[in-house]
Amino acid sequence: MSEALAAAGAPAGSSAAFVHLRVHTEYSLVDSVVRVPELIEAVASAGMPAVALTDQVNLFAMIKFYRAALERGVQPIVGVDLLLREPEEPARPSRLTLLCQTLEGYRSLARLISRAYLSGQTPAGVALVERAWLTRESCRGLIALSGAMEGDVGRALLRDRPAQVQAALGQWLELFDDRYYLELQRLGRP
Repeated sequence: MSEALAAAGAPAGSSAAFVHLRVHTEYSLVDSVVRVPELIEAVASAGMPAVALTDQVNLFAMIKFYRAALERGVQPIVGVDLLLREPEEPARPSRLTLLCQTLEGYRSLARLISRAYLSGQTPAGVALVERAWLTRESCRGLIALSGAMEGDVGRALLRDRPAQVQAALGQWLELFDDRYYLELQRLGRP
């Protein structure tokens, strides 16, 4: 592995093989206190080549993040953690992380977020995305991460519902083709 990193121009012993693909900042008001400058400093100091900023249903930190990352030689990956309305569990939206693969993907993401705020807000002000809004057209240029244990696939796995897992995977693969990834997280607990 270290030979591959060296061949890619990464210093030996660096964390360049690892990239955080789901990071919230202080702009995800309810679950993070990470500030953009400190995030970029930590990523650059660790020798990571890139980092994805995926605040919860917003792009508020995007410009600050993008500029700071480029200044430190870190590849910025723009994304968002969407909250999907779940009709069976209205009080527990599921999660889907979307990353911009292209400029078209950024535009797709901006339209989805805008629609969530204009048409999907709950009485408590939480912006939710309806599954019907996620089409091949509306998701062009985007890469999807499953949302780990907070996504529909993860929840079905935790509940030991293999048929539900297969159905959800089938829907996501139909929508994203080879741009849908199962997300695993180390939480340090069973």
